[in-house]
Amino acid sequence: MHRVGVLALDGVVPFELGIPARIFNAARDSDGNPLYSVTTCSVDGGPVRAEADYDLAVSHDASVLATVDTVVVPPSHQLGSIREEGRLPGPLRHALAAIRPGTRIVAICTGTYVLAAAGILDGRPATTHWREADRLQRMFTTTRIDPDVLYVDDGDVLTSAGVAAGIDLCLHIVRLDHGSHIANEVARSCVVPPWRDGGQAQYIQCPVPDASTGSTAATQAWAMQHLAEPLTLPGLAAHANMSVRTFSRRFRDEVGSTPGQWLTRQRVDLARHLLETTDWPIDLVAHSAGFGTGTSLRQHLHTAVGVSPQAYRRTFRPQQTAT
Repeated sequence: MHRVGVLALDGVVPFELGIPARIFNAARDSDGNPLYSVTTCSVDGGPVRAEADYDLAVSHDASVLATVDTVVVPPSHQLGSIREEGRLPGPLRHALAAIRPGTRIVAICTGTYVLAAAGILDGRPATTHWREADRLQRMFTTTRIDPDVLYVDDGDVLTSAGVAAGIDLCLHIVRLDHGSHIANEVARSCVVPPWRDGGQAQYIQCPVPDASTGSTAATQAWAMQHLAEPLTLPGLAAHANMSVRTFSRRFRDEVGSTPGQWLTRQRVDLARHLLETTDWPIDLVAHSAGFGTGTSLRQHLHTAVGVSPQAYRRTFRPQQTAT
């Protein structure tokens, strides 16, 4: 069983603190057995002052972090010297230094400050809540902060933006560990979307379009049902009864990316699902996802996740032989 340790600091945000336990504890194998164990700790094992108007009783101290496979640092609103000076208090520094090499380390929202101050993010890409991105980048110049994404997966170190992006990141981890079927079951259990691409925009200037001006939502839904077909920008605009210029502007306002970028992302997601859940030949997967040829699928999948369709299938379906 994969062991997860969650470190609660004073000022912890209760919502994000609860995300790892809620997501990982919902992951079960086909026999209903839990796939993760989650232990919450504080630095000294004592109660933690929450960002809300109550304290949290924690039964374990940070020695837990030296025994787990994944460490999660949720956000805190009382980071003090960490946020102001980039300096970790001694006990916290010692606790993080005791994490075993090879342990997966995850930060949600402003938890990224903790990893950065510990030197864990030196030379690495990362993200945090968009309001904190500029400050974090100024303080930790060797870390490459991307303020425009939901989460960043850099192998053994993963970071997310705020609030619901922590759910996206934990689901992403379940998907990496156990495939889309388990991750989708977890999402269904928690009544959350099963997949939001890490590269999706964090903050959209107009997240809720004015009903009087129309929306591209119906066209998005229609396109999702026709991904295998040729879809052009003029065709999408015509479906929405808009000019190409108006459609493009409203689409970007609502979604945070261009129609073309969004279509490619949806097709890559569909191809990944088919690679994980079917034995179809690569060319058939490519055709069904709207890429036309296996060569096109290989190019887009490599750009998105850095591997070929065959390698991706082997990762998520090791018992199968890719065609």
